[in-house]
Amino acid sequence: MGNFLAGKVVAVTGAGRGIGRAVALACAGQGARVVVNDYGVSVAGSEPSSEVAEAVAKEIEQAGGEAVAVADDVSTMEGGRRVVDTALTRYGRIDGAVCVAGILRERMLFNMTEEEWDPVVATHLKGTFTVFRAASAVMRRQRSGTLIGFTSGNHQGSVSQANYAAAKGGVISLVRSAALGLSRYGVTANAVAPVARTRMSAGVPTELTEIGEPEDVAALVVYLLSERAAAERITGQVYTVAGPKIAVWAQPRELRSAYVDGGWTPEKVAEVLPGAVGVDPMPLLERVEGMAAAAAEGRRPNA
Repeated sequence: MGNFLAGKVVAVTGAGRGIGRAVALACAGQGARVVVNDYGVSVAGSEPSSEVAEAVAKEIEQAGGEAVAVADDVSTMEGGRRVVDTALTRYGRIDGAVCVAGILRERMLFNMTEEEWDPVVATHLKGTFTVFRAASAVMRRQRSGTLIGFTSGNHQGSVSQANYAAAKGGVISLVRSAALGLSRYGVTANAVAPVARTRMSAGVPTELTEIGEPEDVAALVVYLLSERAAAERITGQVYTVAGPKIAVWAQPRELRSAYVDGGWTPEKVAEVLPGAVGVDPMPLLERVEGMAAAAAEGRRPNA
């Protein structure tokens, strides 16, 4: 048992399995009292069961920690609020909200249905918002607290997971907005883009050269929830953790610009944009094109 989070109350969504479970256990192991939330669904978001959240809460208690299980669906406002209300009712405060819950419904964009789009965006993006919304109101009054959203390297784009990629990109913008809006109240917000062996990563079609375990991710989350991270004023950041590697993503910024007198016309854009402004190369597009070429030649594509 450590003391990085001694006296803190932390809520973790998607905490019944994989990374969420590792985060919940690590927080408890570092002294936090934990609200373990999981709707208990399959990877595709079906077959809900409250047993997985209860099992993790019992695991924490058996190790000498304090935990309470909440099986609500955080894609609803009521579910997100209940996670936070449970922390307040049981422990009197909430110091950290970690939103790991997510599902996958994979399909090419031109074949994707509304039923495949809506639940994925609702679970990842709205499910982060509902908990952030409820927790931030309390943290604002406390003038302290930490919000952590879970994103993915797929926020750069995805061949067959446009729903997932769009939601994960939205989580990053939500985290940055929270960081900007809550900084004056002493509340921080960051995002984690993990690469770890879980039931969701098992379906990745290419071999990942940099990948770790859920416990690697949990160590980073514990730090971000701690007073040490608060003292460093770490907020508005996106971190990747992949086994032995931790990396920080760049903040959005303009690369190049051009100006014109007299207003833009299509002709002026055609004259100026390709040379003076240009493009920012898309590494993932180059990789996809390389994989397609390899497949056409009967070779195994590289990741």
